[in-house]
Amino acid sequence: MLNPKIYHRSELASILQHLKTDGQTVVTTNGCFDVLHLGHLRYLQAARQLGDLLVVGVNSDSSVRQLKGENRPLVPEAERAEMLAGLECVDYVVIFPELTPIDLLSELKPSIHVKGGDYKLEQLIEREVVEANGGKVVVGLNVPGKSTTNLIEVICERYRDTDAANTP
Repeated sequence: MLNPKIYHRSELASILQHLKTDGQTVVTTNGCFDVLHLGHLRYLQAARQLGDLLVVGVNSDSSVRQLKGENRPLVPEAERAEMLAGLECVDYVVIFPELTPIDLLSELKPSIHVKGGDYKLEQLIEREVVEANGGKVVVGLNVPGKSTTNLIEVICERYRDTDAANTP
């Protein structure tokens, strides 16, 4: 990957440690980000507003398959990372192989960790590690009705209808 915003975990942890020492508020979020859409963009923009910089942890291809099923991801991890790095609101991107962001957050030690969707604070297993390192967790930044799953369903439905209409 030849993008100056995409880093390996250990290198990024060192950068963030210096930035936090300089008084910057580091915001993190994580997810699959398979098929980037408007919901992702608005969520990331809102997350970025909570601090001085935004770090996005991207699930690796193998972890997405374990979380979402064998048909996912639709977009390879390097491409998903590059798409996210291309967004103005994203300052750093890191790919992580685990099913949860606990190890990543333990190393990065964000000031604020953000989760969207329908998550409740008490449901987040990463909450403990974020708070143990002096950070806080913010939940609920989301755009209702905008999800990768919904988008895939719309695409499948429309193509199924198109295929049926074109069948002699």
